[in-house]
Formats: sequence, C-alpha cells, structure tokens
Amino acid sequence: MARRSPVVIDIGSGCTKMGFAGNIEPTFMIPTVVANSARKSNQSVHISQTPSAHGLADADFYIGDEAYARKDSPNYLLSSPVSKGRIDNWDDMERFLQQAIFRNLRCIPEEHDFLLTEPPFNTPENRELMAEMMFETFNVNGLYIGVQAVLALYAQWVCDVKLEMDEASSPNLTGLVVDSGDGLSHVIPVADGYVISSCIQELHMAGKHVTQFVHDMICDRGEPVPAEQRMEAARQIKEKHAYLCRDVVEEYQKFDQDPRKFKTLSNVYPKTKEEWTIQIGYERFLAPEIFFHPEIFVESMTTPLPQVVDNAISQCPIDYRRKLYSNIVLSGGSTAFQHFKERLQHDVQQIVNERLQKAELSTGRRPQDIEVCVHGSKQRKQQRYAAWLGGSLLAQEPTFLTMVKSKKEYEEVGPSCMRGSPVLG
Repeated sequence: MARRSPVVIDIGSGCTKMGFAGNIEPTFMIPTVVANSARKSNQSVHISQTPSAHGLADADFYIGDEAYARKDSPNYLLSSPVSKGRIDNWDDMERFLQQAIFRNLRCIPEEHDFLLTEPPFNTPENRELMAEMMFETFNVNGLYIGVQAVLALYAQWVCDVKLEMDEASSPNLTGLVVDSGDGLSHVIPVADGYVISSCIQELHMAGKHVTQFVHDMICDRGEPVPAEQRMEAARQIKEKHAYLCRDVVEEYQKFDQDPRKFKTLSNVYPKTKEEWTIQIGYERFLAPEIFFHPEIFVESMTTPLPQVVDNAISQCPIDYRRKLYSNIVLSGGSTAFQHFKERLQHDVQQIVNERLQKAELSTGRRPQDIEVCVHGSKQRKQQRYAAWLGGSLLAQEPTFLTMVKSKKEYEEVGPSCMRGSPVLG
C-alpha cells in the first residue's frame, strides 16, 4: 500500500488544527464542538471505513462552525469533547474525527501515518484510548502522539535556527514553553526533549477568560448588542483589537487624549435585520492584562504569568535554568496578542534582576547576569498553531518513520504500544 504524506492533527479545547506534513499552516482550523441530534444523542454513531458521502449524510451530527450554527436549535445538543486540553467525551471525539478526516481532509486513513498532539499530564490510559480509536475505528497506517510543548520547541528551532545552521545539527529541545489556548494555560519546562513534569505550572486562565472579560464590559456599558451575539462580538474584539501595554494608567491617558484609539464594531441582528454598532475602548488593553494582573479580574488567581514563569524555572535543575531563561517559547492563540512577547520578556527580566540585586546586597558580590529571551513567531498568527507546525515539520523528516507505531505493532502488542513517547531528533 502506498504511503502518502502524514496527517497532522492538533486537538485543542477551543480549536482543532489539521493538515498534511510539510505545510507551514494548517489546512483547516475548526472549533472543537459537535452538535448531536437530540433524538440520537445517546446512540452510538456508525463510523464508515470509507469516505462515502452517503455514509456522512446519514450521520445526524455536525462539527465546527456547522455545529455552532445549530446551537439554538431544539433538535441538536452542542457538546465540547475536549475540556481544559483533555478529551473527556470519547464518543463525540470519534464523531468529530470522522468528519474531520473524511469530509474536511478527504483522505483515506489506511494510506497515511497520523501525528496527533497531546497536552501535558495526559495519562497513559488516554494515549491507549486514542490508539485504539485510530487503529480500530479509522484503521490508520501508523500513529505517533507528540507532546505539544516539545513540538512547539521543535518548530521554533527549525524556523529560527536550523535554516541558519548546519542541516545535520541536533535540535535544541531545551526551553520553557508558555502555552495558552482557549481553556487553560501551561508553563512547561523541557530539558533535552523531556518534559520536566514536576515543574509544570498550570493556570486556570486563558482565552475564554479574556473573551468573558470583554463580554462583561460590553454588558456593563449597556452596549446595544443582542444577547445571542455578545460572546461572538467579544471574541472578535479580542482577536482583532486587543493588545498589551507596558503601563495601564499611561494607556488610559492616551485614550483620553486621542479619540482615534477607539474602534467600532458593527453587525446585523439576524432576526430583525437591524444593524448595530458599538464603540471599542479601554477593553482593548485591559482584557489581555489579566495575564499580568490577574488579581484585578479573577478572584481565584493572584499570581501573574511572569511570576509563574520564574517559579517554574526556579524549580528546575540548576544546570538548566539559564538555558530555560534564554529560550522561552510562546505557543497557543492567547499568546498572539500584540506586544505579548515584549511584555512577558520585560516583566520576567525585571523579576530576575531584582533577585540578582538582592543576592548582591546579601553577599557583596555581583552575580553573573541572566538574559531573558522570549521567542515568538515572526508572524504572530503562527503562534496559534505552533504545536501543529512543529508536528508538520517533524512528520516530513525521514526519522519520523522510526518513531511511528505501525498497525502491525498495534496488532502484536495492543494499545500499550503507545505508552512510550520517543524524544524528537
């Protein structure tokens, strides 16, 4: 059987990225939601082994934007199979992948190897369940499951370093990945391709909290946005107009002095066809500020992201700390705000400098300076799919074939063959 380009799928809480190895951006970015028929929601769905249009037409469910379009329909129940980065509804995940593979990617799984991503703290049992689904249901040719943070580091190394160095050089897989998506944020130290799991920091703060903050400001001001469209309007404001500033008080003054900083958003209420327009103001810079001053906005969170980054590195083995400070990599859509990279680098550097000054005062000797360097993609939108990009670049390498678990291995050993995860490179 001919082996074609591997398929790369990065499953996230808010959005799933999918495409073929070798591409620099996903072919599809689809919201990770499923709309099941209310009548058949408790029944299992038959998964066709061939991408037959008739088989898909018979399946009474929708995914992505088509699912969102039916969220108000009494005939469908909206479900999010992934919560906080982890799959918690495997039946709906199976439905989602069915349409993603057969209808969107239009590929025959038997002819492709698949690279899937996983979040930190993913359990071996979940890896086995994923292997069972991919080999038994979709009959894929081969499967590799990579850690999102390691793949993001690999993408950063290939894009920023490998092109300027010897092709045979080993990838630099030591760094700290700040991964913030829709449901959850993680700060993940990686040493030589191995995740230092005991030092991972988890923040219950991510893109949906930024969206909710904008939504609440719209409501508090009494803006004329229909209730059904408020969350979507908040999401558009977050993605198109939000940015980070260095000083909030100073930014308030800039807005008061320059009306051009205020933006507008317009749309049409689908039921009445009436147009509405709102003004976008302080929420542009206040919403992303929750990562740096969470105590103002989220009662349960008091530690800002720069302090969390410093805490994570401080807990790592001392031999790796300088390397981690010098290679902080951003991944996930919630790190793609304008000036996010510069703000994080400035604040972490400030924390490190203050600690060095205290050490100098207590010992009388000046410690060696530590340079903090935060890396983000030259095109900020690429940070949204950094893990997918790493998977795409890895899957086109000749060494990838040695990392993939084949259908034959699965049949001989069973799902337990996926418990290990080879280090890249």
